[in-house]
This record gives sequence, C-alpha cells and structure tokens, in this order.
Amino acid sequence: MGLFSDVMTWMQRSRLRQRLLRMDERRLEDIGYSRALLEDGVRAWPWRLPVDSIAQLGRFELGPFRGPDYAKATAELAALADTLARGKTRRHRDKVTAEIEGICHDTWVKRVITWELTGATPAEHRLAFALDTRARTTLEKEVFGKRILITDHDDWPIADIVTGYRSQSEVEFGFRQLKDPHVVSFSPMRHWTDHNIRVHVFTCVLALQIAHLMRRHAHEHGVALSVRALLERLAGIGETVLIYPSTGGRPKARRMLTEQDPDQRQLTQIFELDRWAPRS
Repeated sequence: MGLFSDVMTWMQRSRLRQRLLRMDERRLEDIGYSRALLEDGVRAWPWRLPVDSIAQLGRFELGPFRGPDYAKATAELAALADTLARGKTRRHRDKVTAEIEGICHDTWVKRVITWELTGATPAEHRLAFALDTRARTTLEKEVFGKRILITDHDDWPIADIVTGYRSQSEVEFGFRQLKDPHVVSFSPMRHWTDHNIRVHVFTCVLALQIAHLMRRHAHEHGVALSVRALLERLAGIGETVLIYPSTGGRPKARRMLTEQDPDQRQLTQIFELDRWAPRS
C-alpha cells in the first residue's frame, strides 16, 4: 500500500499546485507560497516562501458569506403588485396577505423587505414594498460575516485548510458515486473473506480515483460532464468492421470507429484515443 499512498499524495499535491497557480501574485504572497517554486512542479513541495518574506499570512479570506437572494422575492412581489393594480382580482384580503407572507417566508427576507397592502375590497387592493437598506446592513453585520474554519491540523498551511474545506462536496460526491449501481459501484460485493474484501475495496477506490481524474482532465479541456455521462460517452465510441466483397480471393475488411457526436470527438482528442484507433 506504500506505493498507492505515495501516488495519492502526489495527486493531491498536484491538484493543490494547480489551484495555487490560478491565484494572483498578491494572494500567493499573502498565504506564503512562491510562484517560482510552484512552476518547478510537485518536486519543489512545499513551495513555501522564506519566513521573512511572508506578508500578513493570516489575511487569506474565504470571501463574504452569501446571504439570501432577494431578487426572487422582489420579482414575485412585483408580479403580484402588477396583478392587484389591474383591479380584476377577486381574492380576499386574507388570501392576498397569505400569499405575500409565503413569498417573504424566509427569515432573512422577512427582516429586510417591508410591505403594505391597502384597499378595502379586492378591486381596490394595492401592494407596496421596499428593501430596507438599513435593516439589510444590520443583518449583514449580525449574521453574514466571515466563515471561521476550526481545524486540528495545526501543521497545515492556510491554503491546504481552505482547499480541504472546499473539497467536502467532492468527497460527498465520491461516496454517492460509490453507491451508483452501474458506474464505479461498491456493491454488490460477492466476497466473504477479509482478503478478498480488502482487494475489492482497493479496486473500487482506485476505479473511483481514476474516474474522477478523467472527469477533471476533461473539465480542464472544456468538457463538463459527470462521471456517469463521461463514461457513457466513452463507451459509445466503438469499432466496426466493414466487409467488402471481392471478385476473387478473400473479402476485404476495413476497421473504423463508429460515428461520434461532438462530445465524443472532443473526448477522443483529449484522451488521445486515436493511438488505439484502427488504421484504415
């Protein structure tokens, strides 16, 4: 398992290196990495700057937490206000009020959007609403601040901690993929001995890693597909044999790839499948 562990470590560092190279120079300096060492490759790990050249190491930010999207609520309120302004609705006040409260049911939206329903009869109902900028500012200061990451990996660089946090969804997706009964499936196992179970688990995890590396490689070349969709596209690339009759002697056979859609043609170029294609 030592070789497998070394390969996994190399792939993790390579992935981290690619993410760091996409950062600008200032951010790299802020988190203590050297672009020159990063450009030297994985062998230059850990790519750290000298201690005296690291500027404000703790300034690496995750960015502000995204609060609720008020656009949807305001759009729905505007549509309702237009309907009421035409004066042809027959809904009573309690039903209109219930609809408005349903649109503003979100706790944060309720605190920021103010509304007023006027009119005594259904034809006279009019809706006015507005965004309370002061309430929104207060809410952002109170709730939507910065994310605080708590970790026991004291020896990890800040970029590694942030990368690990942002990779949680990838890990969860990997577990879901292992439960897929058709692609990179963990079950059915059909093994009972400890040795065979360990081999089965190792094979499944290795297949999952390879599948995700293929998906990542395709994504870097502009083809955004899930693991299942990617493998289905690749499985659709087949080889066919055309037999031509001959007037004398053995019939002539020609091998060629099946017709491909644009995604399959692009995948053929990305994974260099032409090397294995039959020569016509």
